[in-house]
Amino acid sequence: LLLLTYNNLNHQILITLGLTSALLGGWSGLNQTQTRKIMAFSSIAHMGWLSMALTISPNITLITLLIYLLITSTLFTVLITTSSKTLLDLGSTLHHTPNLLITSLLTLMSLGGLPPLTGFMPKWLILSALITDNKTLISTIMALSTLPSLFFYLRMSQMTTLTLSPKTTPTQHKWRFKTPIIPATPMMILSALLLPLTPLILNLT
Repeated sequence: LLLLTYNNLNHQILITLGLTSALLGGWSGLNQTQTRKIMAFSSIAHMGWLSMALTISPNITLITLLIYLLITSTLFTVLITTSSKTLLDLGSTLHHTPNLLITSLLTLMSLGGLPPLTGFMPKWLILSALITDNKTLISTIMALSTLPSLFFYLRMSQMTTLTLSPKTTPTQHKWRFKTPIIPATPMMILSALLLPLTPLILNLT
């Protein structure tokens, strides 16, 4: 809806909305343990980036939206597959499917915009466009607003990998089940490794 009507919207309102959403979503996600709440506040923060992208270019907005949909779809597929509702549930998968948990955490870091993962691409494009448009202060605030989001993603990674006690078994048999084939595996790869294709994606849009 915003993409269809952005020509009729006041850019100052969109910039204010973008700054507010990015800051509110980042700070509200702190100290949350429910994955649904974390994803909800993450959506608020990314809505701020989308609003900011609308003031720059519809092509960058489309890239931002598509990458966000790709990463969140991947994460929700993993959460549904593992039936995880809290960080403790997600961390318990480390003992059964460690590869799945590691790739899920990489996807989380990508959602937070950590370079050199895919999620850094839209933020990089938006910040570069803002600086080119002599909006250095706005770009600085937007860049700083990602720090709380990245902090609680790093906190999720730390809680799910380093705070759980190891579960060992005295048996000599293989105790791990075979890792199930996750339909989101190609999406996980794209969620982490698309950054080098940024020029190609820009040309295609």
